[in-house]
Amino acid sequence: MAASDPARDCARRPAAPAGGLGSLVATELFRPPPPAAALLAERFVARHGDCVSAVLFYGSCLRGAPGVDVPAGVLDFYVLVDRYRDAYGSRALAWANAALPPNVFYLEAETPIGRLRCKYAVISLDDFERGALPGGRRPGIWARFCQPALAVWTRDAAARQRVAAAVEEAILTAVDRVLPLLADADGVARVNSQQLWLRVLRETYAAEWRTESPETIEGLYSANPERYAAATAAALDALEKRGRLRVARAGARYELEPLGERSQRPIRRPIGKLLYFAALLKSIATFGDWLPYALWKLERHTGTRIELTDRQRRHPLIWGWPVLWRVLRQRDLR
Repeated sequence: MAASDPARDCARRPAAPAGGLGSLVATELFRPPPPAAALLAERFVARHGDCVSAVLFYGSCLRGAPGVDVPAGVLDFYVLVDRYRDAYGSRALAWANAALPPNVFYLEAETPIGRLRCKYAVISLDDFERGALPGGRRPGIWARFCQPALAVWTRDAAARQRVAAAVEEAILTAVDRVLPLLADADGVARVNSQQLWLRVLRETYAAEWRTESPETIEGLYSANPERYAAATAAALDALEKRGRLRVARAGARYELEPLGERSQRPIRRPIGKLLYFAALLKSIATFGDWLPYALWKLERHTGTRIELTDRQRRHPLIWGWPVLWRVLRQRDLR
């Protein structure tokens, strides 16, 4: 399947629904993509073929300066596919993806605007939708997509509709799952938008061994407090309409009383950590040429160039473990 032209694809995107969380999500998702993200999306579609339904861009490079055509960092993507067996020429990769989604790959590409680096996760659209719901065992989907994201490439209107609905659920899940952690002895949470989202971000990162400093968490929120305030109001309104909460507002603060018994527990860190560690081990096999990525991350964050022996370069899975260990100790492989 030929990758669609970003400008033409943007013109086909639907108008944002009127009001509410759906409007916020559609406005964020269906913005014009930056050149670097659009070029990489074309590579993903060319690599995985007709089964690709959407390419989502998220993470630190999306939050960076919008006028920068060639980001200095590694861009993060989710590539949503119809079926795993159609995404690969390898049955082993398809099985690994189905058993413990997603598969994560690293790609460096020479493009008309320069060399681009990215890592991308392959997951089925069905698994992506399930991962956005409260019953998921890992917070990975809703932890990432309760934050702003961008649909760089979508195959058709049906895919756009499903992606937007899943991202909307991710925001609702993130808010709903963290409220028990903010409640008093009577089960009532009294919070403002900042308190809510700082707790959401801290808990979801901690649940996957992606521990971040309080300063980093604060930076994620402070980069766009108006967006999180709007997401708070829209999400609480949606949860109240679903009969999950009774919401009272006084100025910038909310009093949130649960209605009935909660259908799920708060975020469970041990299970999330175990699954995240299993996925990390799997990524060593599926990531591709992970050693240049690990070296680049280490050099970028430490300012020190790291030289490998010929033996380490020839057999990274055997002799490259010291490099991987250094990355894990510095919490840079995420």
